[in-house]
Amino acid sequence: MNLKKEIWTKEDYKEFKKYLKEIGEENYKIFHKKLTPTKYEILGIRVPIQRKIAKEISKGNVISFLALCETDYYEEINIEGFVIANLKENFDLYFDKFIEKIDNWATCDSFCNSIKQIEKNKEKYFKKITELLKETHPFKVRVGIVLLLSYYVEEKYIKEIILKIEEIKRKEYYINMAIAWLIAECFIKYPKITMPYIKENNLSSFTQNKTISKIRDSYRVSKEIKEELKKYRK
Repeated sequence: MNLKKEIWTKEDYKEFKKYLKEIGEENYKIFHKKLTPTKYEILGIRVPIQRKIAKEISKGNVISFLALCETDYYEEINIEGFVIANLKENFDLYFDKFIEKIDNWATCDSFCNSIKQIEKNKEKYFKKITELLKETHPFKVRVGIVLLLSYYVEEKYIKEIILKIEEIKRKEYYINMAIAWLIAECFIKYPKITMPYIKENNLSSFTQNKTISKIRDSYRVSKEIKEELKKYRK
């Protein structure tokens, strides 16, 4: 299917959805459904193919495509996210609308890892992320955490990241797993700055222990430090 269009019509989008259904793999669909709880129907299209499709769409009239986007299929939403992640103009507008649709960890993480605007405007988006961390919707909070993980694990931001994480008091699994992942990466890259936080914090037992487990799984951490971390399990 030709995905690079001068203008997308409703009929084009209908054909696009038909195309997505045709290229789905049944075995991959079954496999992915076990990993990804979502209200959207999964077709079984692998992520590299989704990215390739989004790249082709981005070469054409993106705005007319985004105006037609629907929410029937998991991959359909992912592709919309990848197209938005490539935007050079009006990114904020589409970002805010898109994250309303996120209901699973895979869409969240693949979208967050693909955004080009944040790398160029870190100070601006750090403020936006701190607001996301206060949201009630769990996957908006996870978006904020994964954006910190993807773009802000630098010496300049570590102490601020720790302060913001301490303010999050949530029980949702996908939020706390993301926190563990983030703190573990902060420790692996900046152990001297992060170790005091590992020793004393307000993290739940689950999150603290997952953090330590993730650090201990890393080949970038010495055996001696891995042994020491055992003392700080809750």
